[in-house]
Amino acid sequence: MGMYLNPGNSGFETIRNSRYVDKSGLVGLINETIDTTRKLTCISRPRRFGKTFAAKMLCAYYDRTCDSSGLFDDLEIALNERTHESYRRHLNRYDVIYLDMTNVMGEAGAQGLVPFIRRRLTEELQEEYPRIKADESLSATLLSAVALTGRKFIMIIDEWDAPIRELPEVQKAYLHFLRTLFKGSGTTDRIFAAAYMTGILPVKKDGSQSAISDFQEFSVISPMEYAQYVGFTENEVKKLCAEYGRDFPMMKQWYDGYVLEGVSSVYNPSSVMKAVRSNRFCSYWTETSASKSLMEYISLDFDGMSKTVAELLGGIAVPVDTNGFANDLVTFRDRDDVLTLLIHLGYLSYDRETGCARIPNEEIRLEFARTVRQVNRDETIRRVRESDQLILDTIQGNREAVAAQIEKIHREETAPLFYHNEQSLRSVIKLAYFSYKDQYIKFEELPAGDGYADIVYLPKKMSPFPALVIELKWNQSAQGAIDQIKDKRYPEALSSYGGDILLVGIAYDRDAKGDAHRHFCVIERVERGLASTV
Repeated sequence: MGMYLNPGNSGFETIRNSRYVDKSGLVGLINETIDTTRKLTCISRPRRFGKTFAAKMLCAYYDRTCDSSGLFDDLEIALNERTHESYRRHLNRYDVIYLDMTNVMGEAGAQGLVPFIRRRLTEELQEEYPRIKADESLSATLLSAVALTGRKFIMIIDEWDAPIRELPEVQKAYLHFLRTLFKGSGTTDRIFAAAYMTGILPVKKDGSQSAISDFQEFSVISPMEYAQYVGFTENEVKKLCAEYGRDFPMMKQWYDGYVLEGVSSVYNPSSVMKAVRSNRFCSYWTETSASKSLMEYISLDFDGMSKTVAELLGGIAVPVDTNGFANDLVTFRDRDDVLTLLIHLGYLSYDRETGCARIPNEEIRLEFARTVRQVNRDETIRRVRESDQLILDTIQGNREAVAAQIEKIHREETAPLFYHNEQSLRSVIKLAYFSYKDQYIKFEELPAGDGYADIVYLPKKMSPFPALVIELKWNQSAQGAIDQIKDKRYPEALSSYGGDILLVGIAYDRDAKGDAHRHFCVIERVERGLASTV
């Protein structure tokens, strides 16, 4: 048993000794690829989505030097009638090479990453099989081992892209090393029964071609059949909440929001488990050396970037073209490349059907809200200040100022083709109030009384601000919006909230002539059942 060759099953055993959510169905999918043209698999997901857990599980399952039946016999892969035969056939039958690239980089130090990997693997192969012929080429040494034992290798590379993200100086040599191992020739077929890589970024593109072209990629943008196996599904989170007596709606608000094709809601496992164990709902999303700070990306000087960030913070989904992204942290052509990177890093969720990205949940929204106030760009600073002032004007009942700011945002940010579209006013409101996150939680189409309140901003527990119930009207009066709020008893949705409530009616007059104002606002305060115009 070595460090990189056949490291055993202790890593997965530790995972099983904790509260484990069964993801062993992944084993069945990888078994289906063994010794086929689909044998090379690359899974990319945001950090802390369970990629390393999955890699350790596969290592424990395939490693021939240990008996892992006790770790798997009670899991889906063994109990499912469709996969049981495959499970038995491949269990602990292969020599496994397991490289956790984050740890490998630390071990390699100044020796050079690729020479270190070649040397250590050759040493461990010779120790395991003294009769093999060692060669300067790692592929030749591996071929010698296969010829001696009659067994092919399973290659598992966890965080394959760590050198791409953190050691750009070794990128060229590292990609050449991987290309040599997995070049799609008969040599690769003779060495490997299968290979599995995890990472944050998809396979690095080299010019117009992929540097490791034969890997089948399953990214957060296109997860296909692997969608449910990296990250928690909603049913899994519901079971955890029931088991630990936790509040599922709060869990959903804080950690849901990643939309993966075929699964819909996917949650960050690390954050969910921390919230389950501590019963504290907060942001567990912290910076690591695995990626640059969010601020560096949203500060990039591309046209429309400041507006896009404001739209995202306001809860608006923004269109993004994910094609052409170079799959690294430094090559950006435009705003779409920045947004695509943020999707892969987990800062944004991507809906493949609509082609739009959005901030997925409360946890990530807090990161954006904190970061945007540190961005050193005049346009971003102006937007933040204007939004902060709009919230204060609303609370202070300054109706003219509120109407004027809504009109300004509508005029500046809405394309002429959609300016008179009723839905554009809702987007304008969300964009105008985008800095609400410091004090409020936002709800749209909130069931209330005899209908649905358009937008409700509910103060956080420690906020001194009143709740805002906003009703929008198109070619009707702002007072009519207030009347609808009262007639349909929208404030009843906040019956458990003990503080003041502001009723905000905002109207747009499409038929206003010339330079006449098109936007109007009425604000009334509800103080424990008493309403007054402010």
